[in-house]
Amino acid sequence: MRILSVPDKWEYPWFAAWDLAFHCTTLALVDPDFAKENLWVMLFEQFQHPNGQIPAYEWEFSDLNPPVHAWACWRVYNLDRQRSGVADTKFLEKVFHKLLINFAWWVNKVDGEGNNVFEGGFLGLDNITVIDRSDKLPGGAILEQSDATGWMGFFCLYLMRIALELAETNKVYEGLAIKFFEHFIYIGGAMKHMGGRQYTLWDEKEGFFYDVLRYPNGEFHKFRVRSLVGLIPMFAIEVLNDHDLRDHPEFAASVKWFITERPDLAVGCYADARGDAKVLSILEEHQLKAILERIWDSQEFLSDYGIRSLSKYHEKHPFRFGDKEVRYEPAEASVKIKGGNSNWRGPIWFPTSYLLTRSLKKIGDAMGPHWGIERDGRIITPRQMSEEIGNRMINLFKHGPDGGRPIYGHTKKFQDDPHWRDYLLFYEYFHGDTGAGLGASHQTGWTGLIANLIHEWRR
Repeated sequence: MRILSVPDKWEYPWFAAWDLAFHCTTLALVDPDFAKENLWVMLFEQFQHPNGQIPAYEWEFSDLNPPVHAWACWRVYNLDRQRSGVADTKFLEKVFHKLLINFAWWVNKVDGEGNNVFEGGFLGLDNITVIDRSDKLPGGAILEQSDATGWMGFFCLYLMRIALELAETNKVYEGLAIKFFEHFIYIGGAMKHMGGRQYTLWDEKEGFFYDVLRYPNGEFHKFRVRSLVGLIPMFAIEVLNDHDLRDHPEFAASVKWFITERPDLAVGCYADARGDAKVLSILEEHQLKAILERIWDSQEFLSDYGIRSLSKYHEKHPFRFGDKEVRYEPAEASVKIKGGNSNWRGPIWFPTSYLLTRSLKKIGDAMGPHWGIERDGRIITPRQMSEEIGNRMINLFKHGPDGGRPIYGHTKKFQDDPHWRDYLLFYEYFHGDTGAGLGASHQTGWTGLIANLIHEWRR
């Protein structure tokens, strides 16, 4: 009745909602209709809960995967349009209606205080933090999460983008574009003000976003772990072009009002290289530059083969909370959470690294060739970073100077045997220092994004 693309035949049959979303963006390069069909399955009435939730996996429907479905629908829509020359607005409108329900579920479920700071729990990153984020915390404590809040900003921007596209032929959707723009602004403001509390998720001294454990009595503990959790707010970046503002005057008026009348909330709205106020981001310019410094540091996130999930800084400086510890581990982790498959404390993962390259390219194109961070007397732009990270990820699969492919590490059978050496495996994740493939070896569910990187940077 329906054919569902699974991320890994080794563990077949199963689905994972965010794996599937990434997989569809790769499938769209060769079969857009199949990609659209698979995205719809997660939103189809027999899969999506009546309350709007999308199931995470078939063994745990109620777990939370990051809300990447809106981004995937928008991406597949555009890849299909580029390939066929026809915009499938019927598909876009159909998924948008179901994504609206999913968004409402997220807001009602994981924004416990109603302050636009989200407590999403697990969110696919297994053991990346010091505590198991799937567990209910004792004493009524709440973990306010930088990544959950960043993902929701990301979600808002792509619902805004879809609404603007649909408003091209039906002006009713312009009102929804305004709604999601405003909600994005409130999320950005909340990350700065935290409802008037004495702390924020941003640490000005260290130049990074951290999770905060908040207790009912008002006490709080900031988890100063430099990980993907603090990079994910970077995903929530969009650039409004002249067409967006000229053809949608009500939307343009809302954007202008927030920037001029509520600059305390519109903290991440600033001018592009031409001086127009079009960049929408959760991060202020100085915050973005501070995070870029961390990303472009080989002793922190920048690996020869992509972006590490945890800063290498924590190799010598582990973070401890009670009897628990987070230490940089570039391969398999010693701490087993989520059934033992918990390896987000250093390895390179394709889905998050890929989204980061897209955000860097977007902000780089907007801010121009003279905006970036300084290295050895010259400016490194976000666009240059994006291309370099993409090339490093592509190099995982290529023959290196020694003739071997980094993904195969010290496995001589795959490196040297003529019957094996030219057959590529799509590993689940990769060693943070050597690039060796780890985990499941057929994880085309998101490591297939290598095709998208080649499509974007090597055509």
